This record gives sequence, C-alpha cells and structure tokens, in this order.
Amino acid sequence: MTRKVWFQFGVGILLTLLIIKYFIEINWILEPLLIIAKTIFVPLLLGAVLFYITEPIQRVLEKYRVPRWGSILLILISAVGAIWLFLSFIGPPVGHQVDKLAKNTPTIAKEITNRTEYILQHREDLPPQVNEAIDKAANSVQSIAVVFGKLIVSFFQSVLQATFTLILVPFFFIFMLKDHEKLSPFVCKFFTGEKKAWVQKTLGDMNTVLRTYIQGQLLISFLLAVIMYIGYLIIGLEYALLLVIFAFFMNVIPFIGPWIAFIPALIIGFLQDPMMVIWVSLVTLIAQQTDSNLITPNVMGKTLDIHPLTVITIILAAGNIAGFFGILLAIPGYAVGKVIISNIYERRKEIKLAATKSV
Repeated sequence: MTRKVWFQFGVGILLTLLIIKYFIEINWILEPLLIIAKTIFVPLLLGAVLFYITEPIQRVLEKYRVPRWGSILLILISAVGAIWLFLSFIGPPVGHQVDKLAKNTPTIAKEITNRTEYILQHREDLPPQVNEAIDKAANSVQSIAVVFGKLIVSFFQSVLQATFTLILVPFFFIFMLKDHEKLSPFVCKFFTGEKKAWVQKTLGDMNTVLRTYIQGQLLISFLLAVIMYIGYLIIGLEYALLLVIFAFFMNVIPFIGPWIAFIPALIIGFLQDPMMVIWVSLVTLIAQQTDSNLITPNVMGKTLDIHPLTVITIILAAGNIAGFFGILLAIPGYAVGKVIISNIYERRKEIKLAATKSV
C-alpha cells in the first residue's frame, strides 16, 4: 500500500501541513527574514517583468552580433526614451483629465446621491420583481465594494512599498539581462545524469510559461486598452484616456480585471447620460468577445491551458490571502506549479515504464 500514488500523495500533503504549522509557530524567528524578503520581492518582481518584456529585443540584438553590454545599454536607452515619449504625449492629457475629475468629484458624488435617492423614493411605483432585483443588486454591490476597496488599499500600499525600493529595480533588471543564462547551469550542477536532464527541462518549461504569460498578458492588456479607447471615443465617453489607462493595468488580471475596469466606466457613463450605460456595456462586450475569441487564443495559444473557472477561483482566493500582489502572482504561480507537477508525473511514468521493461 505504501507504494500507491494516492498514499504517497496523502503523506506528502500531511507533511506539508505539518511543516506549515511549525513554521507558523516559529514565526518570531523568521519575521526578520520575511521583512527582508518582502523588501526585495517588489523590485525583484518589477525587474523580472521588465526582463521578460525586453528579453526578445536582447535576443534579436545579439543575433546580429551586438555584444551583451551593448544590448543592455541599447535596451536601457530605449526604455528611458519610451518612458520620456509616453510622458510627453500621454502625460498632459492625462493630467488634464485628472484635474477635471478632481474638480468634478463633489458634483459626481452629489449626482450619485441624488439619483440613488430618486430611485429609492420611487421604489413603490416599481413592480415587486424589480424591487427584489434592486435589493439583490444593492447587496451584491456592497459586497463587491468591500472587496474592491480592500484591493485598492492593498494596491496603494504595495505601490508605496515599491516606491521606497524602486532604486533596486534597475539593478535586478540589469543583472537579469546580463546573467540570465547562468541560472539553469547553476541549479543543474547539483544534479547528475537523468536527474540533471529532468531539472534542466523543468527549468526551461518554467521559463517558457513565465515568458509566455508576462509577454502575452501585457500584449493582451495593451490591445484591449486600444479597442476600449477607440470605442470610448466613438461613443463620446468622458475621461476616456484615464479610464483606459486604469483598464490597461486591470486587464493584466485575467477574466476578472476587465470587469473591475468596467465599473468606473459604467459609473461615469451613467452620470454623463443614462443611455451611455448601454454604449459602455456594448464597448466592453465587444472588447471581451474580441479578446476571448481572437486575441487570447492567438497570443497565449495552449501554453497555459487553464480553465476559466480555475482562474477565477485562484484569483479570488489569492486576493483574500495576499491582496493585490497575490492576484497578480496567482496565475503565473499556478502555471509554474502545474509545470512542476506535470514534469514530476511524466518522470514517474518514465521510471515505471523503465522498471517494467527491465523486468
């Protein structure tokens, strides 16, 4: 019985839970290490994202015999230039819309209050089914607002922490560009034979999954933002650029992100003109259908192959456990874990097959 996969898997789970339990009990010993890890984590994460964005450029440059230091220098100059161009062209209109929104915030808040009071005052004229739907919607909105509020607070806290450690980002980024090929040989040198080949393959698969996810998700977010911006301009929605920039960052979160971005656009549209709600919803629907049927299948392909229900479950759980950064890391973390488990399963099959043939 001890050789059965289910028995070994169960023992593994029990041992993992025991390890977690004892780690929690000695938390006071590990707390300084956790503080150091959290301080390093944010710039390391940002550096990794920048690396995976620019790694294809480095590959192309070095294909044409540009030396490593030259490719790094060209990438850094290009990055600074791109940021300067972005701030030069996008910064002024964004600043204008932010100022306009700040000035109109009291008016917007008053308008929301007036319209809410009007609906509540005339509820007795509505059919019972509509009143019941309003109650359910109000309860759902309150629940969503609480969760969304926690995520926003967590997001700004994370941004503040990242700002304090931002100086470390270029160092991690440069060293990843310089020495990224050395990680796999460094890890593999502790193994020999078939184990070494398996570790090398697993590391390569993990790198492929992370590269595909980060590059693909950013490209998808950009394309969705362009589609939404064009749609918002066509329907004449106010604060279109500001809403699209917010949508770009939210679209990085698969499935749930676009609906989070939809909420402020819906509110702005409703206050601008109640009919605008229909047009905003239509633009969002077109963007989502284009993403689901055209963009994501062609950008991501079958590399991740994660069911939408699994994605939503993982994101919601990660958001409650670790806040905004938990949401960002949930899917790539799950994808990496899936790669490791799949490779372990395939390795076990190979070992069993070899043992059967030897007998």
